[in-house]
Amino acid sequence: MTTTSHPHRAPGRRRLSAAAALGAVGALLMTGCGDADAGDTPTLTWYINPDAGGQAELARQCSEESGGRYNIETALLPRDADGQREQLARRLAAGDTTMDIMSIDPIYVPELAEPDFLAPVPADVEEATTQDVLAGPLEGARWNDELVSVPFWANTQLLWYRESVAEAAGLNMDEPVTWEQIMDAAREQDKYLGVQGTSAESMTVWVNGLIASAGGSIVENPEAPANEISIGMDSEAAAKAADIVGTIGRDGLGGPGLPTSTESTSLTEFQSDSGSFMVNWPFIYAATAAAAEGGSVDQSMFEDIGWGLWPRVDADQPSAPPLGGVNLGVGATSEHQELAWEAVECVVQPENQAYYFVTNGNPAASEAAYEDPEVREAFPMYATIRESLENAAPRPQTPFYNEVSTAIQQQWTPPASVTEDTPRSTAEFIESVLRGERLL
Repeated sequence: MTTTSHPHRAPGRRRLSAAAALGAVGALLMTGCGDADAGDTPTLTWYINPDAGGQAELARQCSEESGGRYNIETALLPRDADGQREQLARRLAAGDTTMDIMSIDPIYVPELAEPDFLAPVPADVEEATTQDVLAGPLEGARWNDELVSVPFWANTQLLWYRESVAEAAGLNMDEPVTWEQIMDAAREQDKYLGVQGTSAESMTVWVNGLIASAGGSIVENPEAPANEISIGMDSEAAAKAADIVGTIGRDGLGGPGLPTSTESTSLTEFQSDSGSFMVNWPFIYAATAAAAEGGSVDQSMFEDIGWGLWPRVDADQPSAPPLGGVNLGVGATSEHQELAWEAVECVVQPENQAYYFVTNGNPAASEAAYEDPEVREAFPMYATIRESLENAAPRPQTPFYNEVSTAIQQQWTPPASVTEDTPRSTAEFIESVLRGERLL
């Protein structure tokens, strides 16, 4: 299913305001979830990424459902992924015994798993938590062909479009479309494409999605040591990616703000009269619904939004959309590993993932969660999200992800500077950095 017809409504009423929910998280950080000092009940610490209060609520619920076996106390990680990575890595390397449960961005799973910082996932836990996990999130939870973390929620980019623009271009959005088609449509109608061209993680997301959709990969041998890593960017797939990024930049198809465009700024452009097509995460639907309700964008603009799978690079090859989200891991030095895995099983139950999806806007990794009526009401594009996650491709799974991503951000920005030589020079640069011959 490529697109989904939709009623234009705001997300369901269970959605919390971010300000109020983050205030609740702050309170829970001070008080814990339940009485951590009551009797001999062990306290599990769950290191969470900032959200709208959903993880703290699930911690409370699972603590209550444990019948006194454990209490979960949440500890807030930094807002940005790099800050989360740094804090988790430092604590794990120091042997911190409070690393009971961790919310981990999939891009950093290999880096934490390779030095055995993560406790092995017990066989019974793996069986209980992965029965209905979609293919993309499940792949992002593995390292060295082993499950080293458990998918909690997943994220993916969709192709969002203005139905009026697609109709004027004569595109049948019930069928897959290509980057070439949407570039031509934007050019012919003097509209802008919503892409993220700034020097940030979003550029790696875009480049990896293009290369994976063309059948290539950025890292060919991810399990190799640093001095033997082979970067697969001197390839036909990477050349096609460079042509798309460079053309959008040089032809002005991404608008004048493309070199600094983020997920939020590209949404603003998409909401304007210059909007046409945009690749972005599902948050944009709720954001535009709220903007329409608040009067900052016209209701007619909101009603003009359609969605489909990420654009194809080749017309005859399905796209491999970007993958994001959070997995749950248990620290190898945790003093309560058995209870921690029990708590993980509770947190990732399909009904809890559905609750988290509706209240916090983060898509479920569980296929069963998409059967929830409230999910379907709040996110009318649920079927497209589910299909996208099934086809999604993780970013390079390597312990050296930080070096790989930073190099791509440097070499592929601004988009107008990307040429046919960029993939090869990027591969050479990354390999020389990993061999210690050059600095980022």
